[in-house]
Amino acid sequence: MKSLNLKGTVVLEKNLNATTRIVVNQGGTRSSKTYSLAQLIILKALQEQGKVYTICRKTLPALKSSAYRDFFNILEHHNLYNPNKHNKSELTYKLNNNLIEFISVDMPDKVRGRQRNVLWINEATEFTMEDFVQLSLRCTENIYLDFNPSDPYSWIYDKVMNRDDCTFIKSTYLDNPFLPEETIKEIERLKQLDSNYWQIYGLGDMAQPTETIFRQFEIVNEVPKNANIIALGMDFGYTNDPTAIVEVFKLNDDLYINELLYNKGLTNQDIATKLRELNISNRTEIIYDSAEPKSGEEIRRMGFLMYPAKKGADSINMGIDILRRFKLHITKNSTNALNEFKYYKWLTDKNGQIVNKPSTNQQDHIIDAVRYVALNKLMTNYSGKYYIL
Repeated sequence: MKSLNLKGTVVLEKNLNATTRIVVNQGGTRSSKTYSLAQLIILKALQEQGKVYTICRKTLPALKSSAYRDFFNILEHHNLYNPNKHNKSELTYKLNNNLIEFISVDMPDKVRGRQRNVLWINEATEFTMEDFVQLSLRCTENIYLDFNPSDPYSWIYDKVMNRDDCTFIKSTYLDNPFLPEETIKEIERLKQLDSNYWQIYGLGDMAQPTETIFRQFEIVNEVPKNANIIALGMDFGYTNDPTAIVEVFKLNDDLYINELLYNKGLTNQDIATKLRELNISNRTEIIYDSAEPKSGEEIRRMGFLMYPAKKGADSINMGIDILRRFKLHITKNSTNALNEFKYYKWLTDKNGQIVNKPSTNQQDHIIDAVRYVALNKLMTNYSGKYYIL
């Protein structure tokens, strides 16, 4: 079987040298955690036969866009990929007489299924303790976990890292020698944008989150004329909640938010009329709440370019994460937007500790509309820089 002569990182080397059953990788963004662990799985599979390797993430879409993608990119780069060994429907691959399986927690038959020799849990803070128990009980040898330290109350800290059979590895972007200068500058911008984000995603340290979610944004007179409109975001309401419509613009690494509508009691016909009064072009994309397909379709038939927001598991936190990576600017006339962003807070439990999800008892209609745009129209390139789809 062909060996793998690869360019490794400090993260890969430390994981290879670990001798305990469990290895926990805590690190900032772009520290090579995912890529290095994919390399590790391939190296181990090339050195032994007859083993089952399980690579797991919370949801299938997230799995395919991270560990699954990196694993096959490495195989192809080293001319190890054989399409005849790849079962794309079962998400398995045969490597050197080993079975590599890719599963997610939303595949319960796989989680509680076959015994495995080696387990890798990607972005482990997305999992519950029960998820970990079910996966680890069926693992006979090594368990690898990786995550960003964004949740200081994660079960990993008090249930896993204090075990005698656990090795802790911390990494940052500085441990990845292959990052381009552009990416390094993008990460280091977090120092000015958000001190908590810099501590978590830059330094790879656990940070104590503050209750307010959007702590830094700027009030501006107007959107710069050279800013590019990304799309309009729309969150439907009627009796108790308002219908919210907002414009979202991008200029370099900044987002500009301009509130257009925030009214209760509007029918779909009323909304279409308001859009015409606002001179919204029929070529301007409007990303709306996919939970209201009938309303979206009716407004589309009235001549507007309506697209339902694609929302998956944990889409609220994912949208917040994208927005917090930008410097936000909100126009001074966007009264309701300013109010929502100013008071938008994390949920706290009965002990006053912050839970890693927003409070449900708050106004978030504009924020939801902005999130729909961020989740569906902003994408990162290889350097981690966001661009408009």
